[in-house]
Amino acid sequence: MFILDHNGQQPLHAKIYDQLKNQILSGELSPKTKLLSIKNLAGELSVSRNTVEYAYQQLCAEGYIYSKPRSGYYVSFIDPEFLSAAFHPISAYSPKAFANEKVYAFDFHPACLSPGSFPINLWRKLYTECLKASPKQLAFYSNQQGDFALRCQIQKYLARSRGVSCEPDQIIVCSGLQDSLSIIAPILRENHSNFAMEDPGHFISKTVFRNHSFSLMPIPVKSDGLDLEFLQNTNSTVVYVTPSHQFPLGCVMPVVNRLKLINWAETVGGVIIEDDYDSELRYFGKPIPALQGLHPQGNIVYIGTFSKVLSPALRISYMVLPYQLLSLYRRLFADYSTNVSLLEQRTLSMFMEQGYWERHLRKMRTLYKKKHDAIIQSIQHHFGDQANIIGQGAGLHIVLELVGNSLNETELINRAQEKNVKLFSLSSTYLHKNNNKSQIMLGFGGMSNHEIDRGIELLYQAWYS
Repeated sequence: MFILDHNGQQPLHAKIYDQLKNQILSGELSPKTKLLSIKNLAGELSVSRNTVEYAYQQLCAEGYIYSKPRSGYYVSFIDPEFLSAAFHPISAYSPKAFANEKVYAFDFHPACLSPGSFPINLWRKLYTECLKASPKQLAFYSNQQGDFALRCQIQKYLARSRGVSCEPDQIIVCSGLQDSLSIIAPILRENHSNFAMEDPGHFISKTVFRNHSFSLMPIPVKSDGLDLEFLQNTNSTVVYVTPSHQFPLGCVMPVVNRLKLINWAETVGGVIIEDDYDSELRYFGKPIPALQGLHPQGNIVYIGTFSKVLSPALRISYMVLPYQLLSLYRRLFADYSTNVSLLEQRTLSMFMEQGYWERHLRKMRTLYKKKHDAIIQSIQHHFGDQANIIGQGAGLHIVLELVGNSLNETELINRAQEKNVKLFSLSSTYLHKNNNKSQIMLGFGGMSNHEIDRGIELLYQAWYS
């Protein structure tokens, strides 16, 4: 029996198709059952013959029914063993399972940007210009390593602002850190199996390399960055570091340690992955030059991103491969295409070429320095000598170390949530168990100065009242 609802946006032929398919999969229509003729079903449902014919043709094309010349359509045989697995009525899925996560009034996530900071009107203008300038490009795939014009702009920027020495030919445009690491991981698997990383360190790199079956070796982080002596006593030949602003503790690796790290890589035939994730956001003095610039001929993979200053939603990052690994990349990824939209790449290239990127950087440094200073002042005002601040002076977050507080991290986070404050777990950045229960990570990029102060006040009330 058919019940055809003529309301709603779904086409009538699709509704007929769905009902017949569900009746076949549920066993209501058994194999070899003859269906009503197109003429009779169209009359019964008060629809055109074309509507029924279109539904029958689709069912036939997918193998649910078959046609006998001058006889009609019949239900195909489907092994009953597979019917129960294939049939899932729509009502079985509850929309409650996909309910949105709770939105907190104060979110101290360490990677959120300031709302409204993206230059939307300018970006729309440049995007439209790119559409008009090269409409033929929409019919083709872009270069495997990314748009050449964008790679040229990135190369100029890196040479001028980060001290990175490379050619556009070495640059690969990627769609975020996880994409960059997912490309480098199989390249490294050719000759390496043990992967060392800072502990605490970036949770994405930990997950990606673990998913690529690397053996992970946590290396403790000291006040001057990665513990080099500890690294030298491991059998690791690949190391992931954030030397210019260690994530999450914020320390800077001095040049003497950088040179020692480079020497380690040369000695063991190893590879250094340098993640320069937020190098643009340094609020005192000049930006710290990249480690790669100290030894451009070495096996140093340099990774950067536009997510921390421009927008994480664009999903545009970049990676500089040493020539030793570039040949492996081209062999393993010869049939791949870039994951980044060509139009977004062209827009960003124009954005950089016309000087807007540098202006945006200056504006964002000013904006985030004010937020940085606001959270420092707020912590000093509300916590006084009951908290120490770790990693200030750069980036979009600091680490707060509590004094005289016996609550563990879970209790700290839960009490904050009771005050409508959301915190990001610092323990998620550790490979081993974090024994320092008195530290919490606080991002400040996504809130106004007033929200920052109110959020800090609520945290003090939650933890010390």
